[in-house]
Order: sequence, then structure tokens, then C-alpha cells
Amino acid sequence: MYYTGLIIGFAVFLLIGMFHPLVVKAEYYLGQKAKWIFGIVSLVSLIISIFVGLELSIFLGCLGFSCLWSVFEINKQRKRRTERTQI
Repeated sequence: MYYTGLIIGFAVFLLIGMFHPLVVKAEYYLGQKAKWIFGIVSLVSLIISIFVGLELSIFLGCLGFSCLWSVFEINKQRKRRTERTQI
């Protein structure tokens, strides 16, 4: 039996689950500078995913696109945080 799909699926599930609180904390402590960090990590992981084996490539691709999503999510998080403080 092949367990690779289950392992990768679980790893991606954990990765996505970690990114929501990571984006919240990064925006709180780093502000808009966090976009640059997420952008660089995204670019590096996507480039590396081209040159490694299949399983690691899948994980790095998911990491790269999760970081790319985080770049856009930082702005939304800032708006949500400022709306909460104005109430």
C-alpha cells in the first residue's frame, strides 16, 4: 500500500492550519514588513520545488502558495484589526 498521498495530505492540512495564526501574529508584530517575508519565502520555496523530488516538491509547492496567499491576507488582516479597535 502507498501512504504517500495520506502523508502529504496531512502535511498540507497542518501547513494550512498553521498559516492562519501565523498571518495574524506576523501582521501584529511585523506589520506590512511581513508581506516581504512571506513573498520571499514563497518565491524561494516555489523555485526549490522545481528541482527536488516529488514528495518534497509537492510540499514546497503548497508552502509557496500558502505564503503567496499570506501576502494578500496581510492587508485583509490589517483591515480586520483596525475595524476591531475602532469599535
